[in-house]
Amino acid sequence: MSSVFHGIVPPMVTPLRAPDELDVAGLEALVEHVIRGGVHGLFILGTTGEAPDLSHRLRRELVDRVCRQVGGRLPVMVGITDTSFVEAVNLAHYAADAGASAVVTSAPYYFAPGQPELIDFVNQLVRELPLPVFLYNMPQMTKVQFEQETLRRVAGHEKIIGVKDSSGNLDYFQNLVEVAKIRPDWRLFIGPEHLLVDALRLGGHGGVNGGGQVDPRLLVGLYEATLAGDLARVAVLQERLSKLGRIYSVGKHASTVIKGVKCALSLMGICRDDMAPPFAAFNPPERERVRQVLEELGLLGGGRPAGALVSEGAPGS
Repeated sequence: MSSVFHGIVPPMVTPLRAPDELDVAGLEALVEHVIRGGVHGLFILGTTGEAPDLSHRLRRELVDRVCRQVGGRLPVMVGITDTSFVEAVNLAHYAADAGASAVVTSAPYYFAPGQPELIDFVNQLVRELPLPVFLYNMPQMTKVQFEQETLRRVAGHEKIIGVKDSSGNLDYFQNLVEVAKIRPDWRLFIGPEHLLVDALRLGGHGGVNGGGQVDPRLLVGLYEATLAGDLARVAVLQERLSKLGRIYSVGKHASTVIKGVKCALSLMGICRDDMAPPFAAFNPPERERVRQVLEELGLLGGGRPAGALVSEGAPGS
């Protein structure tokens, strides 16, 4: 099963038109946009998808709609991270019934577990899951990471088929590659896209990269060029990726990464840029800075008129 997971798997935003209402047309357009871009799978309800800020009802609706639309064309990974163990298990079963391919869980957040507790959590969770699971290392949000020894201790679970690392620490990722030698079937994904090439060269299998939904062909091309050893093309695409990355630092707060992606997608005419409360979309000055990046990269040529899909909520930056 793990062999089907590789390449570029964008962590999808959740298009909204109200706090508990999906932008259905935008969601459908986004799914088709990334599939046309050649990605190798989709990841919904992760950090970029604002999962912790969404109601459980809306999460289930999102799972239903995405799995139905994808229709088996690509693997769909569903984030089930929750402060409630029971809700995580419930969503995993719902995702399985909807046709998802795998689930993804980080360490529980708010009450940060120690490593022995984290091992117990994984052991208990895996026994309840109906699907293969990726462990998601995101210490910036959960206050704890999956330590090397912890991963060794849980590696015997056949249902665990890989790790997504968003720590931004290449030394950690290299240690992850070493741990995975006891599970050669594991698939290792890197989150920060500027580290994609380095991670692939260390032995990773792909990237769960936010830019893969703004410019999917760019990330897919970078993945393919790296595997092919085409250093000249890698250099060219890395330069373009660096320019795209400017959308992540437009705002002043940690939420700016998600705001930048949603703003870019709205300017491209794909979906609205409403944020899940308590956050709000970019103000016009920040929005203009994102527009300038997209214009420089030639990404405003298609879709509905640029700027037409703007949040009607309160502005924020």
